[in-house]
Amino acid sequence: MDTYTAFAGHVRIATGPLPKVALVLKHAAPTTAPITIFSDRTGHPIDLDLRGSDREIVARLPADAGAAADPPASEPRGRGRPKLGVVAREVTLLPQHWEWLNAQPGGASVALRKLVHEARRANGDNDRAREARDAAYHFMSAIGGHLPQFEEASRALFAGDLERFAARVADWPADIRDHAVALAHRHRAD
Repeated sequence: MDTYTAFAGHVRIATGPLPKVALVLKHAAPTTAPITIFSDRTGHPIDLDLRGSDREIVARLPADAGAAADPPASEPRGRGRPKLGVVAREVTLLPQHWEWLNAQPGGASVALRKLVHEARRANGDNDRAREARDAAYHFMSAIGGHLPQFEEASRALFAGDLERFAARVADWPADIRDHAVALAHRHRAD
C-alpha cells in the first residue's frame, strides 16, 4: 500500500496510508505553516479536501489510495471473458516487429506481456533505484528547492552518490533532510 507524508512547513506531521494522514491533518491543531502532503512513491505533492466528517473525507480520497474508501459493491458478471484489469492502448511498431509478434505463440498480446514481465524482472533493481531517485528529487524540489546546496544535492542524487547527497542535505531542516534521504534509499529496502 502506498504511503504519504504530510508536512506543516518544514515539520513532518504524519506518515502512513492516505486515510490515516488525512484524518491526522483533519484533527491536528491549526497552524499558520503551509500544509503539504506528498506521495512517498512519487514524491509529488497531492491535494486533499479535508472538509466534512471523517467518513466524508475518507470517501473523497483518490481511488488509487489503496484501501482509502469502502470497496465498491460487487457488480454482476456478464458473459464473456472476465475483466482482469486489461487496458487497451496504442503501440507503434515497425511492420517487421508486428510480424514477429504475431508469429509468437499466443499472438502479439501474449508476447508483449512476456517481454514486459521479463524486462521488469531483469531491470527491477534499476527501476526501483530510478523511482526512488525521482521521488526524492520531486519531494525536495517541491519543499526544499530554496534550501542551501539544493543544486549540489540534486547532482549527487542523479549521479547515484547517496553519501554525497546526504552530506549536501545535512544542514537542511531535520524532517525534510530525513525524508529526502529515506526516499532516496527506499529502493534498497524493497
